[in-house]
Amino acid sequence: MKLPFSPFLLGYGAGACTVLLGKRLRPLLLELATVLYRLADSVVVKATMKQEDLANLLAEARVRARHTSGPAARGQVRA
Repeated sequence: MKLPFSPFLLGYGAGACTVLLGKRLRPLLLELATVLYRLADSVVVKATMKQEDLANLLAEARVRARHTSGPAARGQVRA
């Protein structure tokens, strides 16, 4: 079995570049991950606030519905 030299050299070069660039790319990857975590935290906070707003709105609607659905609200009270 004959091993071509060019694929071997290409693989060796890719491995060497990975080792050499890995140390230099670490700060960049760390900064990118930090930005992504901040973005995700921001989205979670905003979603939680919107969920609370919706819960408050539905609770207020429930209170209004219960206070206005009785016989007095429909004019059916007999004295």
